[in-house]
Amino acid sequence: MAMAAKILPVVKFATKVTIAGGALYVAYDSGLIGGSEEGSVALARAKAAIAPAMEEWTKYIGFEVIEFSPLDAWNSGVQKSVHALSAAPSTVSDYTKQGLQYLKDLIK
Repeated sequence: MAMAAKILPVVKFATKVTIAGGALYVAYDSGLIGGSEEGSVALARAKAAIAPAMEEWTKYIGFEVIEFSPLDAWNSGVQKSVHALSAAPSTVSDYTKQGLQYLKDLIK
């Protein structure tokens, strides 16, 4: 029993490293890790493979699948992040003013 307790963390770690290494290999082999041209080719391959798979899946399930575009989701996330970064200085300034005003009101 004690030997199993010592081996289990090693097996868990080895499993995690294997999964991470496999994911990294698949990403590299697919062209996701590389230049923009390789990435756009990989995206085109993914789009070509996903559409038939979704149609096949809806035949088995029996209901329509909601349209989802990873590209649009990525773009909206990037836009929100950039907007938050651009608005950060004025937002911090406003919060600082509100905090100072609150402290002034407490002191009075």
